[in-house]
Parts: sequence; structure tokens; C-alpha cells
Amino acid sequence: MGGIESFATLPMWIGFIVFLLGMLALDVWVLGGGHAHKVSTREAVGWCLVWVTLALLFCLLQWWYLDGSLGRAVANEKSLEFLSGYVIEKSLSVDNIFVFLMIFGYFGVPPQLQRRILLFGVLGAIVLRAGMILLGAWLISHFSWIMYLFGAFLVFTGIKMLVVSEQDADLGNNPVLGWLRRHLKVSKDYDGERFFTVQNGIRHATPLLLVLVLIEITDLIFAVDSIPAIFAITTDPFIVFTSNMFAIMGLRALYFLLADIADRFHFLKYGLALVLVFVGGKMLAAYWYHVSTLWSLGIVAGILLISVVASIVSTRSKSDRSDS
Repeated sequence: MGGIESFATLPMWIGFIVFLLGMLALDVWVLGGGHAHKVSTREAVGWCLVWVTLALLFCLLQWWYLDGSLGRAVANEKSLEFLSGYVIEKSLSVDNIFVFLMIFGYFGVPPQLQRRILLFGVLGAIVLRAGMILLGAWLISHFSWIMYLFGAFLVFTGIKMLVVSEQDADLGNNPVLGWLRRHLKVSKDYDGERFFTVQNGIRHATPLLLVLVLIEITDLIFAVDSIPAIFAITTDPFIVFTSNMFAIMGLRALYFLLADIADRFHFLKYGLALVLVFVGGKMLAAYWYHVSTLWSLGIVAGILLISVVASIVSTRSKSDRSDS
């Protein structure tokens, strides 16, 4: 496990960040992402396709640039690293969706307000994950042994997910939620998209603010898993950052696409847990055996495919039994 190396130049970093900000601005001010409305399945599918297409086009552009500057072998390897990182980040973000559904359900957040909350969540996630990626890159460059610590943590987290996957979290006993309620005056009802409202001349936080805080904390918790996972594929901070951002930017659309059918993918949580165990094991075994990026991508995709197919078959079997 060597130090940190990257093919990206400063203009490439600036260009990608400008692109990211431009897409956010387009969503908020041109396409109405900042206005309260219920997201239709058609809209969610459209945005999912947009972000997947943009990610693949970015990968192709990166391959073209590297093929002309550093050679075909480097272009192929870096492109596989990006795709592997993107698939891992995209798949692990599905676990966020399960938690988002639980939070929105607990607080009874109206569908037309959920997109605004997730928009702020994405903005917070971009800043948070950028900081964590920079920190992770710095730690790896100075302490190469920390990769083994990351690996052990991922294996532990994956096993823990397997053990507690059937247990539902009790938000009523959440310590952060309890602290907020003790230190803030919280209104019982929502006031449109506002995070604060005035009642009887006294400023109150609305439940929407509590939801936003929990969404940001959820992303922080999952980022602790996902950031080390992608460093197992590549230590190039540019690939780590770009694949992470593409996955995060498509998270809202994926949420609205899966919101009504998430309960059908019962075995997906097990698949995600196994992905963490595999990635963590890959990091721990790196000194003795190197798993190629292509094999890593294939194994991760295979685990996810099997868990999705098993979920669909299980759901159909239950449906058939209930109809008979």
C-alpha cells in the first residue's frame, strides 16, 4: 500500500467542482428542485438516468484523457477504479434510503417537503464527504497502516449489520433527538418549508429542522463506512471524490424511485453487509494477496445482484402464498 498519487491536475479539480455546483444550481433554480412538490416516479426515473449517464460519460472522458496522456493500461485501470468506487458508493447509499424512510415516516413529513430536506442533505453531504476524503487521503499518506484499521472497521461493521439487520431503530430514544427537544422549543406542526416559526411571539423550531439534523447525522454515520470502502479500491483522491459525488448527487432521485418499493428488497441489507465484509477483508489481506479492481467490481456487483434477485423471488413467493 503506497502513498497517495493522483493523475488529476488543479484545473481538473476546479472543473469538476464547477460542474458540481452548476448541476446543483440547475436543479434548484431552473428545474424547480428547491420548490415544494411531490416527486413523481417519472421524474425520479428521469433524474436517476441523468446522473447514471453523467457518471458513465465522465468515466469515458477520463478514460479518453488518460489513454492519450498516460497510456491504455493506466486508462483502463483508473476507469475500472472509478466504476468500482461508484458502484460501491451507490449501493451503500441504498442503506441511507432505508433510514430516510424511517425518519420521514416517524415525523410524518409530507411528500412535497421531502425533496427540500434531501436537497439540504445533499449539500451538507458534499461538504462533509469532501472533508472526510481529504482527511482520509492525508491519513493514508502519513500512516499507511491505517488501511488495515479501515479494513478491520469495515469487517466489524458488516458483521454487525448482518446481526442487527432485522432490528428496527427506535427514533423515540435517539439521544440526538432527545437533546434537540430538550434545548429547542419545537412546534407540533409544520409551517410549510420553514425550519423556524413564530408562535405567540416566541420563536420555535419546526419538526422539519429535527428531520434535517437527523438526515445529516445519518449521512455522517454512513460516510464513516463508505469512505474507507472506496479507499480499498483506490487511494487516488480525485477518483474517490468524483465517484462519491456522483453517487451522492443521484441519491435523492434514487430515494424517490425506491421509496414505495424499498420494503420489497428484504435481502438487500444482507448484501450490503457482505459488501462491507468483502471490502474490509480485501484491505486486510492486501499485504499477502491483491484482488484486482476488475475482480472487486465483479464480486461486489454479483453480491448485489444475488441479493436483489433473492428479494424479488422472496416477495413474489409471499405474494403467491397470500393470494392462494
